[in-house]
Amino acid sequence: MITLPRTPSFRLDGKRALVSGAGRGIGLAASAALAEYGADVTLCARSASDLDELAGAIHQAGGKASTLVCDVTDTQAFAAAIEAAEPFDIFLNNAGTNRPKPVQDVTEEDYDVVMDLNLRAAFFAAQAVIKRLLDAKRPGSIINMSSQMGHVGGPKRTLYCASKWGMEGFTRAMAIDLAGTGIRVNTICPTFIETPLTKPFLADKSFSDYVLGKIKLGRIGQVEDLMGPVVFLASDASALMTGASILVDGGWTIG
Repeated sequence: MITLPRTPSFRLDGKRALVSGAGRGIGLAASAALAEYGADVTLCARSASDLDELAGAIHQAGGKASTLVCDVTDTQAFAAAIEAAEPFDIFLNNAGTNRPKPVQDVTEEDYDVVMDLNLRAAFFAAQAVIKRLLDAKRPGSIINMSSQMGHVGGPKRTLYCASKWGMEGFTRAMAIDLAGTGIRVNTICPTFIETPLTKPFLADKSFSDYVLGKIKLGRIGQVEDLMGPVVFLASDASALMTGASILVDGGWTIG
């Protein structure tokens, strides 16, 4: 008699999850997905009204959610909030921004804004969650929201590419440092996803035509396309994955 193997569970019951940049777009969808699969989700962003509305929607759908109003670029305040909380088993490190410009037009202010949020704040936010897990001697899953632009170049995206290539690098190095602790660190790398952040760019027909010409599957990504990968990396279904990148790019980076 064959004993069939069982698929590891995608359920997240009993897990505590933290999502930065949770108020809208990818963060909102990821929060909904984690709650749908049973996690108790803490929603983190700067806007209390956005978070309260999302928490209410999650509660109405039968999920668990609380809010943490915090600017992740204030690394000390964020670290203090994490230190005061119970450890988070799952952290979706999602807050980010972009200022697309040709390289010759990029200012030092542009550099500071993009790198401060996408790289510096992301690094120290992950560090804060990791330290809390290490102190509690608990395993966990850190999911850094990167981009296809962490694997290729793109027009008017020198800063964004630099920040996401940096995130890809620190993810791999963190995974090595933490390999013996049970804490896994991976990235998700989307193509252009239709969100409030990208909508103004995609409204430009020449730009949207360029994007669609690069995406082999022939459509702009939707936030729902990322919900499955988020749950996968958060769950036991990805237990042997660390230092890896899941490219959700419609084939953009294959050539």
